[in-house]
Amino acid sequence: MLQQVNGHNPGSDGQAREYLREDLQEFLGGEVLLYKLDDLTRVNPVTLETVLRCLQARYMADTFYTNAGCTLVALNPFKPVPQLYSPELMREYHAAPQPQKLKPHVFTVGEQTYRNVKSLIEPVNQSIVVSGESGAGKTWTSRCLMKFYAVVATSPASWESHKIAERIEQRILNSNPVMEAFGNACTLRNNNSSRFGKFIQLQLNRAQQMTGAAVQTYLLEKTRVACQASSERNFHIFYQICKGASEDERLQWHLPEGAAFSWLPNPERSLEEDCFEVTREAMLHLGIDTPTQNNIFKQEGIDRMAWQSRKGGHFREVAMQWKVTLTSRWGLLRHCQVLAGLLHLGNIQFAASEDEAQPCQPMDDAKYSVRTAASLLGLPEDVLLEMVQIRTIRAGRQQQVFRKPCARAECDTRRDCLAKLIYARLFDWLVSVINSSICADTDSWTTFIGLLDVYGFESFPDNSLEQLCINYANEKLQQHFVAHYLRAQQEEYAVEGLEWSFINYQDNQPCLDLIEGSPISICSLINEECRLNRPSSAAQLQTRIETALAGSPCLGHNKLSREPSFIVVHYAGPVRYHTAGLVEKNKDPIPPELTRLLQQSQDPLLMGLFPTNPKEKTQEEPPGQSRAPVLTVVSKFKASLEQLLQVLHSTTPHYIRCIKPNSQGQAQTFLQEEVLSQLEACGLVETIHISAAGFPIRVSHRNFVERYKLLRRLHPCTSSGPDSPYPAKGLPEWCPHSEEATLEPLIQDILHTLPVLTQAAAITGDSAEAMPAPMHCGRTKVFMTDSMLELLECGRARVLEQCARCIQGGWRRHRHREQERQWRAVMLIQAAIRSWLTRKHIQRLHAAATVIKRAWQKWRIRMACLAAKELDGVEEKHFSQAPCSLSTSPLQTRLLEAIIRLWPLGLVLANTAMGVGSFQRKLVVWACLQLPRGSPSSYTVQTAQDQAGVTSIRALPQGSIKFHCRKSPLRYADICPEPSPYSITGFNQILLERHRLIHVTSSAFTGLG
Repeated sequence: MLQQVNGHNPGSDGQAREYLREDLQEFLGGEVLLYKLDDLTRVNPVTLETVLRCLQARYMADTFYTNAGCTLVALNPFKPVPQLYSPELMREYHAAPQPQKLKPHVFTVGEQTYRNVKSLIEPVNQSIVVSGESGAGKTWTSRCLMKFYAVVATSPASWESHKIAERIEQRILNSNPVMEAFGNACTLRNNNSSRFGKFIQLQLNRAQQMTGAAVQTYLLEKTRVACQASSERNFHIFYQICKGASEDERLQWHLPEGAAFSWLPNPERSLEEDCFEVTREAMLHLGIDTPTQNNIFKQEGIDRMAWQSRKGGHFREVAMQWKVTLTSRWGLLRHCQVLAGLLHLGNIQFAASEDEAQPCQPMDDAKYSVRTAASLLGLPEDVLLEMVQIRTIRAGRQQQVFRKPCARAECDTRRDCLAKLIYARLFDWLVSVINSSICADTDSWTTFIGLLDVYGFESFPDNSLEQLCINYANEKLQQHFVAHYLRAQQEEYAVEGLEWSFINYQDNQPCLDLIEGSPISICSLINEECRLNRPSSAAQLQTRIETALAGSPCLGHNKLSREPSFIVVHYAGPVRYHTAGLVEKNKDPIPPELTRLLQQSQDPLLMGLFPTNPKEKTQEEPPGQSRAPVLTVVSKFKASLEQLLQVLHSTTPHYIRCIKPNSQGQAQTFLQEEVLSQLEACGLVETIHISAAGFPIRVSHRNFVERYKLLRRLHPCTSSGPDSPYPAKGLPEWCPHSEEATLEPLIQDILHTLPVLTQAAAITGDSAEAMPAPMHCGRTKVFMTDSMLELLECGRARVLEQCARCIQGGWRRHRHREQERQWRAVMLIQAAIRSWLTRKHIQRLHAAATVIKRAWQKWRIRMACLAAKELDGVEEKHFSQAPCSLSTSPLQTRLLEAIIRLWPLGLVLANTAMGVGSFQRKLVVWACLQLPRGSPSSYTVQTAQDQAGVTSIRALPQGSIKFHCRKSPLRYADICPEPSPYSITGFNQILLERHRLIHVTSSAFTGLG
């Protein structure tokens, strides 16, 4: 705008718009810098760009926690910051009257949940949802919360209570490395991805002291044991035992150095998570000290009782009866022995049989693996091989048993199923061991604080049932979060006094209806395929889903894909799921003969995991002729998810979103692309969209008046006073008591200009801006939309343009006057300097002429005297003796006399000053010549030795002319106009043209003749 007024080219409009945009962002950002904004809701406007810039500015300023309304955003610093988690800081947040007034921190969330429990306001129970990618800091955040509760949720007068809380905290913290080793793996997105979810329940008594805890897990990706995607790895524990085992352990587990295993891809990669010592030490500290450590797993009845008690949930009773758990190194070795057996089981490869009636035989190089796996698992070799090769079928009313040899593909499937069954039971048993050591009695606690550590949104090149369940859980949690966030928005509007209904936003309910809806959904169709006793076709499943759910807006199609698949449009983006193997994974079939095989194991650990209790009816046993529905993976996960959501709905939720600034784990490195994908995955982007759907622009009354008070110039009927549009000294000092009363009339005056702005927008042809935009004035803030902000900014730009034109006109007038004044001064200074230089030059000429004249007069007198003495007699004699012999003319006589008198003149002129020019020397010669007065020439030169000054020659003189050195009366004596061919004008002009000088000189010599 300003550049156009100045007459610049239109190409500078982009710079002007960029300047105005930065100015607007500076205004919307408030009076503080971006890194000083503790809440992302104060960023204006609420867009992805401003949110990323704010997070990056705070991250570079070593500020890693930022509020986002009811959510805390935690950035992983990737460097130790001990002062940020010191016990002194914990006590400071705990003792603060209003912790929310302090800097955002994970301790703020912890203290708020603890105070809500103490206040006994419904709902009393609290929950904290910690989400984010693996490596974003979820485990560290949960650990910090555990340390905080261990400090504040203990009685300072009771040392025993403090020790109990410290013991529980230490055991929960030690459980993290164990559960990460058995439940985390390296994926395409990060090196330590959680392949399960967990909910930690911190149990508090009536005095709000921590008495125990419980851990519940969700959806372990057990298929990873036998199947890993390209460039991914198996669970960390397999790499740890292969890289961290000692020589004796390798010998005992049959893990020679450099051995290759089919289920251990990419073993050459070295990760921080491959450290076996950390897992070993954590497992050794998870139990209770007892004198009977070495008797672990020796009594089969104790193991069976432990498993049955775990199924019933009596964790405390298990802890009392089972005196020792994983604290024994022998028990740890048993775990690793079973894991080594699974690795050898994966190396068993079968060759296709030519005769269908004969079972497939293992390859020659797989026979060693069969023998080693059977030995490590405590199973008979022939029985293990037979159960994998031959399938048992029960048919008829009499349940007759038929044995059918399996094809090569089916043998591989049964082998993988056996490994997944063992690993899943082992993981569940680990969780039960942890719970048995930290869970409190039901009567000893009344309230709880839940910590939910869930996996984030996932989208890989090859997505299957695991990703569908994970993203389904994130959709449910996102719906819960959005509902809670909208309630917080409504509360803020109510506090500000706004009458506003629910905000219109993009709800994810259609996506949930597509996945879990009734009567037809993706889950129902997959479960129906599992109930049908027929081979499943991937293409047929894709056709059924596309046909039955064609009307869903969240179902997409990829016609260019060669593999059968379907696309689900989630809140965080579309994900393509492959239908191949989807039904088989959902069935999760476990042949009963494999379960009976494991019940025959002689390994104490497997005997405890697979008890031989005939009364126990497990899922793996077929229900006979019963028509009861098959319990699929989707059904079990949906039931556990509904149970979790019921717990969350009964609590007051709090949200912590952990963000990983970069995937390399480098400090002070913020990659906006990676952060943006995580913000989308954890739902903050959707939260931003919800905020944008309401009133994304929220400006305090004072800032609103300070920026838009000049709009009152557009409204003629504004109130006068010190805050009028033309104030004398600006706004007065702000007083807290009179601020509201002072701002109210100013805001009303600004709002009265909106019709004028709307009319101006309509005249310019902008129909979008001409529409009335919603705007509400609350008690402390002004709420507006983006269109209203644009309208106000356009009006402000108009007023600023008018002011700029006035300022530029005055400036140009002032600059013109100054330039005129300076030009006059320069002319006067130049005239004075040139006059002074001319006078100095003439004075130098006068002084030089005076010196020459005096020297010449002295020399002529001396020479005259000498010549008179020497030539008197000669001259008289010469003229008397030959008066007629010489026919000398009078002109020759006079020239001879001149030569005799003036021969030293050349010597004098040669030694004069350098400043005397050749023409000036001629003038001196001409002045010194004594020509007779009776010369017929009209040009005469006379010397005036008796007068002061320098004798000069005037143009066309009629007698002798004298040059006087005095100050010129003219102002511009330095101007030398070109001489006229007819006359020479100008006072003190003594320079004649060259041809006229030659003419004068020749005339003079003619006169001499």
